[in-house]
Order: sequence, then C-alpha cells, then structure tokens
Amino acid sequence: MQAVIAIPEAPALRNYADAVLMREVAGVPLLVRVIATAARAGVDSFLLIWPQDVSLSILGRLWESPLLRNVEIKYIVEPFDPDQGVCWAAIGPALEEQFLWLPWNLVTHKRALTGLALQSGQHEGWDAPVLLERRTVSKQVTQGGMPVSQVEGILISPLTSTAEAERFLVRHAGKPTDGIYSRFNRLLCRPAVRLLTHTSITPNWVTLGGLVVGVFSALMFAQGFYAAYVAGALLFFLSGLFDEADGMLARIKFRESVFGTWFEGFVDEATYLLIFTGITVGLYRQRGPRELTYGYLLLIGCVLSILVTRLQRKRATAPGRPHEYAGRLNHLLESDAANPGSRIARQIHIFIKKGVVIHYLLIFTVLGGLPWLLRLAALAANLTWTLTLYFNRRFFRGGKARASVNEAQIV
Repeated sequence: MQAVIAIPEAPALRNYADAVLMREVAGVPLLVRVIATAARAGVDSFLLIWPQDVSLSILGRLWESPLLRNVEIKYIVEPFDPDQGVCWAAIGPALEEQFLWLPWNLVTHKRALTGLALQSGQHEGWDAPVLLERRTVSKQVTQGGMPVSQVEGILISPLTSTAEAERFLVRHAGKPTDGIYSRFNRLLCRPAVRLLTHTSITPNWVTLGGLVVGVFSALMFAQGFYAAYVAGALLFFLSGLFDEADGMLARIKFRESVFGTWFEGFVDEATYLLIFTGITVGLYRQRGPRELTYGYLLLIGCVLSILVTRLQRKRATAPGRPHEYAGRLNHLLESDAANPGSRIARQIHIFIKKGVVIHYLLIFTVLGGLPWLLRLAALAANLTWTLTLYFNRRFFRGGKARASVNEAQIV
C-alpha cells in the first residue's frame, strides 16, 4: 500500500516551534515517527509532496534514519492544496489506484491505521488518515463530501504540546491482548516509560534491569523470615514492572527485535527459576526439609515447562516473529473451545504470565501463605508442561503446525 504525505509550506510551518518536522516526540523525530508508524501498519511505499521553500536536507535525514532503512520514500516538489482537484491531477501519475492519505503531523499507533475502510466518494477534511481512490481525488474536490474517518491520535499543532502526544503514546503502548493485570501494571509504568523515551536506555537494558532486581528478590526470599519474604515479593513485583516497561518502550521507540523477544523470554525464565529457588531455600530454613520436596517438584516442572514451551514457540511462529507466540496460542485455544482441554487451558493460561504471578505472589506473601503458594506453583508448573506437550501434539504436529500458524491472524 502507498501512503501520501503533504508537507505544508514554510510560512505555515513557522507557526510551529522548534523545527517541527524533526522535533522529537518520545525520542523519535515527528516525521520519522509518522512514516515508521504507517510502515508498521502495512504501508510499503511513501510519496512525500514537498514544498519548494522547505529544505530538502530533511529528506536526507529521513533516508539516513535506521528506523526507515527498509522503507521506500519518494518525493515530488510541488505546490499542493488537497482541496484542489487540479493539484491531485498534477501528481496523479505518481499515485497508486488506492492509497492512504496520512497527515504529516499525526501521532498515532499502528493499530489505529489498520483496517481503514475505503472511501469511494468525495472527501472533506484532511486532518485524519483515510483510504482513498486515485480516480476520486483527481476530480474537483467539493464541499459536502463524506465525513472524515475517526482515528485515535494526536495532531501536533501550534496549540498542542509534545507532552500531550507523548502521554497518548504511553497510554497506547500496550497490546490488544492485555488483560486487567497487564493494564494495571502498564498504568504504573507510564511515568517511567515516558522518562525513558528521552534517554539512550534501550528496551534490552530495561529487561536486564528486571533480571538484576529479580536476583535481589531471590536473595531476600532465601533469608527465611517474614520481613525478608515481603521485601522479596515487592522486589519481584518491581521486576514484573520492568518486564512490562521494556515492551512499552520498544513499541514507542520502534525498537522491537527478534533478539529482544528472545532476551525478554530468557530473563522471564531465569527470574522464575531464581525466585522459586529463593523461596525453596527460605522455606527450608524456616520450616525444615519437608519444603524441599515441593521445591524440587516446582523447579523440575519449571525446567520442563521452559523446554517444551520453547519447542512450541518455534513451531507456532514464523522465523523472525517469535513475539506472535502468545497471540497465536490464544487464537488456537479460542478456535478449539469445544475441546475440554482447550477450555481448561484458556482458564488457567493467564495465571502463568509474569504480569499476573507478581500480584498473587505478593498477596500470598503478605498474608503468610508462601508455603501454600509453593505447593500450588509446583502443581501448576507440572500441569503447564503436561498441557503444553498435549497442545504441541494437537496443534503443531507435522503439516498441521503450518496450517495452524497461518490460521492465526495477529494484529
């Protein structure tokens, strides 16, 4: 799909402050952000309509941006008024049959740009993205056309602060599949994430920070008394917030990567093993050898769950797209709701996510129920790898694996 972006002439841009085209919004220059967001929503080529009185050096900065390295960007130096059909006719040869009109100053997220319906009639207003036909816009534009499509976003204007756009981005930095726990966690993360967007700290450094906090949490649990348990639970809760923040930061700054997904998963697995080891050691010190039995069962279950889940992730996702694993599995479980095993898995699957576990670990610890948590976790860990093996066979065996992958459509 092609996107068309018309840059205003210099007198209009002077109404904005601080070189607005390349003003940083959450650490990314505005025009780079507009193009990168659309590219992640499926746009593969961009046509920039560039006024003669605006420096072309900005285009050079676009082409040099690592975020736009694989994006096709063309430009036309042309006076342009989208309300005039003759202007559209002048650039007609460069337009595809269908294209996305994209405001140059719109800060939004990729989900807002996917699934726009084609407007086949005449269009009024140019302050929102809209999917148009070349044959329509090449005619004289008149008043009273079709209404502007409503898309979530913030238009940077002389009356709009960059801070407002940044708050919008942070609010929408979650995933469509987020549940109540993740939404609450991300709410707590918002101030820190917005601050991090203005630093050179990468999402992988945030992930590593979560691992460091997890190590200290395990050490506190291993001390074997109530106050240390509570301190360990609070630190583990903080580690879980790091786990939410790294993904938010990656999406806002377009820093998602295969390595980042793998590294986040590795840190989650390592943190679980550290925490459960710390809990086992602490309860052994406090209550005696009986706790070691449940601790060993829990750790064995965790290791087996990690191994079979990695196998399932490899089978469930295409190469280079491991981040789609959770969404694909949820899709398959929903489509298989008639199966009792799938119904059970859908109900308990949420409780093995780190963003959920941090809440229950804190509650059990504060209420003095850590021994009960150890026993429940041992059962859950071994149930997890057992069910994962079952679903590996049910969903991802042989040719059925590829078919299942293709059936799951993730936005």
